[in-house]
Amino acid sequence: MNVSAPPARPSALVLSLVATCTVTLSPIASAQSYTLPLTTVTATRFAEVAQALPFGVSVVTADDISASGASTVNEALMRVLGIAGRQDFFGGGEYVLDLRGFGGTADNNQVVIVDGLRLSEADLGGTRLAGIPIESIERIEVIRGSGAVLYGEGATGGVIVITTKAGAGKTRPNKASVYGAAGSYGLRELRGNVAVQGGGFSLDASAQKQKADNYRDRFASDLDSISATGQWSNDWLRLGVRGAHDDLSVQLPGALSAAQYAANPRQSGKPADEASIRNQRVGVFAKAELGSWQVTGDAGTRDKRLRSVNSGFVYDYDVASTNYSLNARHEAKLGGAVNVLVLGASHERWTRDVLGAFGSTATQSSRALYAKDDITLAGGTRISAGLRTERIVKDNTSAASGINDRMNAWELGASQPVSSTLTAYARVGRSFRLANADEFSFTSLGASLLPQVSRDAELGARWAYTGGKVDARVYSSRLTHEIGYDPNAANFFPGANVNFDPTRRQGLEIDTSHALTGSLDLRVNAALREATFRSGPYAGKDVPLVPHRTLAVRADWKPAAGHRVTGGVNWVSSQRPDFDNKCSMPAYATADVRYAWTGRFVEAALGVTNLFDKKYYTQAFGCVAGTTESIYPEAGRAFKASIRASF
Repeated sequence: MNVSAPPARPSALVLSLVATCTVTLSPIASAQSYTLPLTTVTATRFAEVAQALPFGVSVVTADDISASGASTVNEALMRVLGIAGRQDFFGGGEYVLDLRGFGGTADNNQVVIVDGLRLSEADLGGTRLAGIPIESIERIEVIRGSGAVLYGEGATGGVIVITTKAGAGKTRPNKASVYGAAGSYGLRELRGNVAVQGGGFSLDASAQKQKADNYRDRFASDLDSISATGQWSNDWLRLGVRGAHDDLSVQLPGALSAAQYAANPRQSGKPADEASIRNQRVGVFAKAELGSWQVTGDAGTRDKRLRSVNSGFVYDYDVASTNYSLNARHEAKLGGAVNVLVLGASHERWTRDVLGAFGSTATQSSRALYAKDDITLAGGTRISAGLRTERIVKDNTSAASGINDRMNAWELGASQPVSSTLTAYARVGRSFRLANADEFSFTSLGASLLPQVSRDAELGARWAYTGGKVDARVYSSRLTHEIGYDPNAANFFPGANVNFDPTRRQGLEIDTSHALTGSLDLRVNAALREATFRSGPYAGKDVPLVPHRTLAVRADWKPAAGHRVTGGVNWVSSQRPDFDNKCSMPAYATADVRYAWTGRFVEAALGVTNLFDKKYYTQAFGCVAGTTESIYPEAGRAFKASIRASF
């Protein structure tokens, strides 16, 4: 029998936000105010000041990454911003990030952009970020909530925008560095990067080699990655070409039962499973300043090859993708107001060939147009409106039928400066996604999957005070026909991809940083979220693999010239691995600390992760008689010593 979930209690979320803000800000509430520092972001397709944006955005800089000791994009976002992550089945330092509580389908409900081009996959294979050389990254910007107008299908949960140092296009001195590290569980790591420019030309190159035995038996990994960008620019035009390659070989220890995990979490459940994943990206780009217009163009190809053995079964496939994007920005004064119009068009093609006797070919193509207009009135009030239309065609030779649909996304937003240091903002909109190649080819007999649609709303405020700043927001997304795998769905045997009964995501997020002294900074990222079914057989139950609360607290201390100590604590609340909510994955807290000494040309550092040797796991998907099964354990305490030489 279908029942309806109890009505949402948005007032409770608002009260929680007020209470949290009070606790966070009360010690400095009397601090002298000052003009909000200008933070520039590019997640809006073109650079603009973040203060007046009508939505939340978080920024991780190259310095944040270096100070945290992170080796991958995933580690940096989990450690610095406290974003929830789950260990990827293929290991190699990869984690599935979850921006707004989508659990098992998180990767399909958020978009990853690298230097203007979409990296997200059109299947359930996951988006691999660990292969991006960490030394090449200038900044990572995370749009909290829908980015559907600018970035299209599957952006309901948010967008991760990665900008490399070459992609930023900044003038930098010639320099190079070499980094070497060794640590627990057989870790060996080597990195190198170089930047050379002159006469309008520049060349950036980064390479990374990482080998490790890792925490569990038969979990050894070997990762190679390299990227290079060459470009030329003058005072109005920038042209360039870029390429990247990464190659991962990894053993796969598989999941453990609860009994195996209790007895020895380091053991392997699979004696012969292994995989290799190779990615290659090549592209060209251009940016021009044409009077009051800015125009950018990007074109790229991407190839991915996976070879794997799972429980004796071979699963191999090849992916080929092309991506074209053209964007333009026009700024004009209208009396005392400033109007900014952004227009864009994109075309993407994606093909996957599954090899072997039971092989198949899946394809996807999309063509999109969007327009976004922002007008800022003389008093600082900003009003924003955007619309996107996208034609999407998907097919799979293993499916009875494909998908051919036109989808639309829209958003309306506004921001209002309440004072010179406080800005309030709000946004509403519509976002969407269609079933991917693996989903619409495996459904209940005769069933077709409808488009997933979300109605999104967000309300927030940014405040700057002497020595710090706060960005707090509440949000709500009400989804219909959400797409996902239901293990209890009727099929030849239980389990199929379905359109769920209506669901909701709602919660609050707080990002704050504060300079406690001239040498000690504190950063706090907190989130409270609900991801529940609004009606149907799971009414009122939690969406699996979504923690209700996360908290990340980080400190950065510079006690003397050349000395730096950074560290933090990340806490993730319990979560459910099953739709019936009969099992639970325990909450966990981990701590890390890193000391670095920097001389004129050398940095030496020693870091520790999982400082208190916490036994925990982030990934599990089984529930038997109230006991969580199919567990993927995380590593225990690990040390890493490193040295970097700069030239």
